[in-house]
Amino acid sequence: MTSGGAPPLPPTPAPGRRGRGAPSDTPLERPGAGALGDGPVLAVVSDLFFVSRIRETGRLTGVAVEFARTPDEVEAALDRGPRFVLVDLTAGYDYDRLLLAAEGARVPVLGFTTHALARQTQPWHARCRRVVTKETLTQELPALLREGIGS
Repeated sequence: MTSGGAPPLPPTPAPGRRGRGAPSDTPLERPGAGALGDGPVLAVVSDLFFVSRIRETGRLTGVAVEFARTPDEVEAALDRGPRFVLVDLTAGYDYDRLLLAAEGARVPVLGFTTHALARQTQPWHARCRRVVTKETLTQELPALLREGIGS
Protein backbone atom coordinates (compact mmCIF):
# COMPACT_ATOMS: atom_id res chain seq x y z
CA MET A 1 0.00 0.00 0.00
CA THR A 2 1.31 3.37 -0.91
CA SER A 3 0.59 6.46 1.11
CA GLY A 4 0.17 9.95 -0.09
CA GLY A 5 -1.55 11.48 -3.06
CA ALA A 6 -0.85 9.15 -5.92
CA PRO A 7 -2.67 10.42 -9.01
CA PRO A 8 -5.63 8.38 -10.23
CA LEU A 9 -4.83 5.85 -12.91
CA PRO A 10 -6.31 6.43 -16.36
CA PRO A 11 -8.79 3.86 -17.63
CA THR A 12 -7.38 1.09 -19.75
CA PRO A 13 -8.63 1.26 -23.34
CA ALA A 14 -10.75 -1.69 -24.33
CA PRO A 15 -8.81 -4.31 -26.26
CA GLY A 16 -10.30 -6.12 -29.21
CA ARG A 17 -13.50 -8.08 -29.06
CA ARG A 18 -13.66 -11.00 -26.64
CA GLY A 19 -13.67 -14.45 -28.17
CA ARG A 20 -16.94 -16.41 -28.25
CA GLY A 21 -17.90 -20.02 -28.02
CA ALA A 22 -15.10 -21.31 -25.81
CA PRO A 23 -16.23 -22.99 -22.59
CA SER A 24 -14.34 -20.38 -20.60
CA ASP A 25 -16.60 -17.64 -21.96
CA THR A 26 -19.57 -18.76 -19.87
CA PRO A 27 -21.20 -15.58 -18.55
CA LEU A 28 -21.60 -14.95 -14.84
CA GLU A 29 -25.16 -14.44 -13.63
CA ARG A 30 -26.09 -11.54 -11.38
CA PRO A 31 -29.01 -12.03 -9.01
CA GLY A 32 -32.06 -10.40 -10.56
CA ALA A 33 -30.26 -9.56 -13.79
CA GLY A 34 -29.54 -11.23 -17.07
CA ALA A 35 -26.20 -12.70 -18.07
CA LEU A 36 -23.28 -10.34 -17.81
CA GLY A 37 -22.33 -8.85 -21.10
CA ASP A 38 -19.03 -7.82 -22.54
CA GLY A 39 -18.61 -4.88 -20.20
CA PRO A 40 -15.19 -4.32 -18.70
CA VAL A 41 -14.01 -5.64 -15.38
CA LEU A 42 -13.72 -2.72 -12.98
CA ALA A 43 -10.53 -2.89 -10.91
CA VAL A 44 -10.18 -0.79 -7.75
CA VAL A 45 -6.49 -1.36 -7.10
CA SER A 46 -3.65 0.95 -6.06
CA ASP A 47 -0.70 -1.48 -5.89
CA LEU A 48 1.20 -0.76 -9.11
CA PHE A 49 2.42 -4.37 -9.34
CA PHE A 50 -1.17 -5.62 -9.43
CA VAL A 51 -2.34 -2.79 -11.70
CA SER A 52 0.32 -3.85 -14.21
CA ARG A 53 -0.46 -7.56 -13.83
CA ILE A 54 -4.22 -7.05 -14.16
CA ARG A 55 -3.84 -4.73 -17.15
CA GLU A 56 -1.52 -7.15 -18.98
CA THR A 57 -3.64 -10.21 -18.16
CA GLY A 58 -6.72 -8.38 -19.43
CA ARG A 59 -4.88 -7.58 -22.66
CA LEU A 60 -3.72 -11.18 -23.10
CA THR A 61 -7.17 -12.64 -22.38
CA GLY A 62 -9.02 -10.09 -24.49
CA VAL A 63 -11.03 -8.82 -21.51
CA ALA A 64 -11.35 -5.06 -21.07
CA VAL A 65 -10.30 -3.80 -17.65
CA GLU A 66 -11.09 -0.32 -16.38
CA PHE A 67 -9.32 1.09 -13.31
CA ALA A 68 -10.83 3.45 -10.74
CA ARG A 69 -9.30 4.82 -7.54
CA THR A 70 -11.74 7.35 -6.17
CA PRO A 71 -15.35 6.81 -5.05
CA ASP A 72 -16.57 9.13 -7.83
CA GLU A 73 -14.62 7.16 -10.46
CA VAL A 74 -16.03 3.90 -9.08
CA GLU A 75 -19.61 5.19 -9.15
CA ALA A 76 -19.21 6.51 -12.72
CA ALA A 77 -17.73 3.18 -13.85
CA LEU A 78 -20.56 1.23 -12.20
CA ASP A 79 -23.01 3.24 -14.33
CA ARG A 80 -21.30 1.74 -17.42
CA GLY A 81 -22.18 -1.81 -16.34
CA PRO A 82 -18.96 -3.67 -15.51
CA ARG A 83 -18.98 -7.49 -15.46
CA PHE A 84 -17.71 -7.43 -11.88
CA VAL A 85 -15.60 -5.28 -9.57
CA LEU A 86 -12.15 -6.43 -8.46
CA VAL A 87 -11.29 -4.70 -5.16
CA ASP A 88 -8.05 -4.61 -3.20
CA LEU A 89 -9.29 -4.85 0.39
CA THR A 90 -5.84 -3.87 1.73
CA ALA A 91 -5.54 -0.48 0.04
CA GLY A 92 -7.44 1.70 2.50
CA TYR A 93 -10.34 2.74 0.25
CA ASP A 94 -13.73 3.87 1.56
CA TYR A 95 -15.05 0.30 1.42
CA ASP A 96 -18.46 1.09 2.85
CA ARG A 97 -19.15 3.57 0.04
CA LEU A 98 -17.55 1.40 -2.64
CA LEU A 99 -19.39 -1.78 -1.64
CA LEU A 100 -22.69 0.06 -1.17
CA ALA A 101 -22.36 1.48 -4.70
CA ALA A 102 -21.62 -1.98 -6.14
CA GLU A 103 -24.56 -3.48 -4.24
CA GLY A 104 -26.84 -0.71 -5.54
CA ALA A 105 -25.66 -1.34 -9.10
CA ARG A 106 -26.09 -5.12 -8.57
CA VAL A 107 -22.53 -5.75 -9.70
CA PRO A 108 -20.72 -8.64 -7.98
CA VAL A 109 -17.47 -7.93 -6.14
CA LEU A 110 -14.31 -10.02 -6.01
CA GLY A 111 -12.24 -8.81 -3.08
CA PHE A 112 -8.62 -9.72 -2.52
CA THR A 113 -6.50 -9.53 0.60
CA THR A 114 -3.40 -11.10 2.11
CA HIS A 115 -3.13 -13.87 4.69
CA ALA A 116 -1.59 -11.38 7.10
CA LEU A 117 -4.46 -8.86 6.73
CA ALA A 118 -7.37 -11.32 6.40
CA ARG A 119 -8.61 -10.62 9.93
CA GLN A 120 -8.38 -6.86 9.39
CA THR A 121 -10.31 -7.05 6.09
CA GLN A 122 -12.90 -9.49 7.49
CA PRO A 123 -15.64 -6.84 7.91
CA TRP A 124 -15.91 -6.51 4.11
CA HIS A 125 -15.73 -10.20 3.16
CA ALA A 126 -19.46 -10.85 3.55
CA ARG A 127 -20.24 -7.99 1.16
CA CYS A 128 -18.14 -9.56 -1.60
CA ARG A 129 -19.28 -12.42 -3.82
CA ARG A 130 -15.85 -13.98 -3.31
CA VAL A 131 -12.64 -13.08 -1.45
CA VAL A 132 -9.24 -14.50 -2.39
CA THR A 133 -5.66 -13.94 -1.32
CA LYS A 134 -3.27 -12.04 -3.55
CA GLU A 135 -1.52 -15.34 -4.26
CA THR A 136 -4.77 -16.95 -5.46
CA LEU A 137 -5.62 -13.87 -7.49
CA THR A 138 -2.26 -14.09 -9.23
CA GLN A 139 -2.78 -17.78 -10.06
CA GLU A 140 -6.44 -17.53 -11.14
CA LEU A 141 -6.53 -14.08 -12.75
CA PRO A 142 -6.80 -15.20 -16.41
CA ALA A 143 -9.73 -17.53 -15.61
CA LEU A 144 -11.39 -14.96 -13.34
CA LEU A 145 -11.27 -12.29 -16.05
CA ARG A 146 -12.62 -14.65 -18.72
CA GLU A 147 -15.17 -16.58 -16.69
CA GLY A 148 -16.21 -14.23 -13.92
CA ILE A 149 -16.20 -14.89 -10.21
CA GLY A 150 -18.91 -17.50 -9.86
CA SER A 151 -20.87 -17.78 -6.68
